Amino acid sequence: MNSESHYENDRVAEFIHRHGFTRVALQFPDELLKDSMRVVKSLREKLNSLYVEDVKLYVMADTTYGSCCVDEVGASHVNANCVIHYGHTCLSQTSTLPALFIFGKASISVSKCVTNLRNCGERIGKPILVLYGLEYAHAIQEIKEALISDVLSLCGSTSGLEPLYADIRCSVIYPPETSNSANRLELVDREVANSLAKGTNTAYGIGGLTWSLPEGRKMDDYLVFWIGLDNPAFANVVLQFNSCEIVRYDATEDCLVTNLSQQKKILNRRYYLVEKAKDANIIGILVGTLGVAGYLNMIHRIKEMITRAGKKAYTFVMGRPNPAKLANFPECDVFVFVSCAQTALLDSKEFLAPVITPFEAMVALSRGSQWTGEYVIEFSDLIASCSFEVKKQSEEARFSFLKGGYVENLDPEDDDAVEKDEILALVNVTEKALRVRDNNSLSIKKANAKSGAEYFATRSYHGLEINGDNRSPETFLIGRSGRASGYDDEKTKQGTL
Repeated sequence: MNSESHYENDRVAEFIHRHGFTRVALQFPDELLKDSMRVVKSLREKLNSLYVEDVKLYVMADTTYGSCCVDEVGASHVNANCVIHYGHTCLSQTSTLPALFIFGKASISVSKCVTNLRNCGERIGKPILVLYGLEYAHAIQEIKEALISDVLSLCGSTSGLEPLYADIRCSVIYPPETSNSANRLELVDREVANSLAKGTNTAYGIGGLTWSLPEGRKMDDYLVFWIGLDNPAFANVVLQFNSCEIVRYDATEDCLVTNLSQQKKILNRRYYLVEKAKDANIIGILVGTLGVAGYLNMIHRIKEMITRAGKKAYTFVMGRPNPAKLANFPECDVFVFVSCAQTALLDSKEFLAPVITPFEAMVALSRGSQWTGEYVIEFSDLIASCSFEVKKQSEEARFSFLKGGYVENLDPEDDDAVEKDEILALVNVTEKALRVRDNNSLSIKKANAKSGAEYFATRSYHGLEINGDNRSPETFLIGRSGRASGYDDEKTKQGTL
């Protein structure tokens, strides 16, 4: 691999020089961290050749959240002016810092890719939409030209096979407050959101890619040809366009994968999690990003939906979630993971409680809504969607498919223990729960808790009891002395034997 070409050091140095940045954060994923010092050395030489000597370069690793997002929190620790992001990315809009993205240049056999692409078009007979991982963007123009040349040599005309290729949104992102006409990402997001709001459905965007369909066409008419790995970006494509026929060209193995049954099982799993969320009383909101623009708006909307649904919401900020971290909050029946599109689909099979996406929470908390199979991942699309409305929930009982019967949603407004002061409310709810005790045991009669305080009161173990019945001090006991390999009393016993 040519390091200079792969990391585009000339382009990075020109970007820093043109904008006059003096403190630059270089963000590397774990798999590219081994090349970071070589990149810094080369970049320093390029800057010196441009007579730029007062620039400080900082290498960032072990990001707080997903490595695909710009780590603005880490960059703020060194007061960086901008971030250079290397490797796979979700191209999410930043909040405070400008960012330049270096996608990398993964190796690919253009001839084999073109052959598989042509064979798919001839065999299926449908128009083809070519989507790809951003690391293969460098080869798309070559694939276009090779396909045209290949088809012309075989058929003499390209009219029978003219795939539609997605474009990259941009490679530079500016925060909203400093954006201008050059900020293509914000403009594209607005165009896609307006298109969805108007119902035209001609402009689409996912995973940093955008494309527009010809008038009269819809996504179901196309065969989606994905060039890249089986990664979260591809999983999002399978979920969002689940009604389309999809094939994947694996560039590392030089083979075409047509059996996507395992990937499409994900949709069935997500539907099951939605049903689990409908029966939840206590919902935790996991903050999975602090840099993606719009995350605060999404958190506030989800909180309002949970409250209107008669459920209790708690917000957690804990970096990357794992089973051990979430097991510390067993009172939560389900968690909503607010993060970028490519880290939102968390496989929660090993977790104590399921973890769902904001879209799945919207479906679960909207009373009377039916999931049509449509799946929305991006923040901008979800907020622009007319179905994302907070409605007052009906008091009518709801049928639970998991419990096999009718259940009533809890309404916290009807609880006399709930006060305006949040701290006083927790105390009152706890005292109320502690009063309802069985005379023969310390268990609480009411099984379903409405809040974390009630759940804590129902637990059989509450920690050490400081104020016990026996208030007299206990006698001191002399412990063992010596080393673990042989305590003093053990040596005495051995001597007597």
